[in-house]
Amino acid sequence: MTRNRLVPILAAPILAALALGVAGAAAAQVPANIATALGDAARPAADSARDAARKPGELLAFAGVRPGDKVADLIMGGGYFTRILAAAVGPNGHVHAYQPAEFIQYQASYGESLKTVAGAYRNVTPLDASLQALDLPDGLDLVFTNQNYHDLHLKPFPQDTASKVNAEIFRSLKPGGVYLIVDHTAAAGSGLDVADSLHRIDPAIVRREVEAAGFRFEGESPLLKSTEDKAGTNVFDPSVRGKTDQFVMKFRKP
Repeated sequence: MTRNRLVPILAAPILAALALGVAGAAAAQVPANIATALGDAARPAADSARDAARKPGELLAFAGVRPGDKVADLIMGGGYFTRILAAAVGPNGHVHAYQPAEFIQYQASYGESLKTVAGAYRNVTPLDASLQALDLPDGLDLVFTNQNYHDLHLKPFPQDTASKVNAEIFRSLKPGGVYLIVDHTAAAGSGLDVADSLHRIDPAIVRREVEAAGFRFEGESPLLKSTEDKAGTNVFDPSVRGKTDQFVMKFRKP
C-alpha cells in the first residue's frame, strides 16, 4: 500500500475522534441543571420539538442560570422558557412569570398560558400587571425576555414604556444580576416604526436604551444569527417564521 493511500485511512479515525471531542465540548457548555430541565418529562412535546431552532440550553447557559436563582421571565408568551427556567433553578429557586395585562386583554390565551404554567410548577409565581404598573420582586438574579423587547415600542403603548420597564428591571435585579434580551433583528438605522410593522428592533437601539438605565453591556452571543433571514420581512411571514435572525445581548447591573 502506498503512503498516499495510507494517509486518508489513518486520518479517518483521528478526524472522528476530533469530531467527538468537539461535540463533547459543545455539550459540556450546557450545565447539568439546564440539560436536566430540557429533558423534563413535564415539558409539552410541542415545546421540545422547537429546541433545535431555539437553542434554549446554550441560551440559558449564556445567561448563567443556576440552581437556586430567582428569575423573572418577562412577557412569557406561551411559557416555553418559563417551564425550562422553573426546572433549571430547581426547588430552591423561583421564577416570576410575567404576562402583561395588555397582552391578556388582546388575546385571552396569554392569560390561560400564565395560569396553566404557574399551576404546573410550585416555584412559579404568575404576574399580570399592566406594563405601566410593572413591579417585579427585588433581589432577582436574572431577568430574561425573549422576542418581546420590541413590544415595548408598539404604538398603543406610551413612548416612555421601554425606559420605565428598564428602570424597574434595574431596581429589581441584585448587584451583579443579569438582564438577557433576545429579539428579532431589524436593519441598522431602521427606527422604531418596524416594531409595529415587522415586529423587529435595531439592536443598537436596545443597547442604547438599556445602558441608559444603568446597565453595563457584557456581551453578545451569535447563537441565533441567521444569514438567510431578510431584515425587512415581517417575522410572521411564512418564509422566515421560526428562523429569523435574532440578537442575544447580555447586560449586568453593576
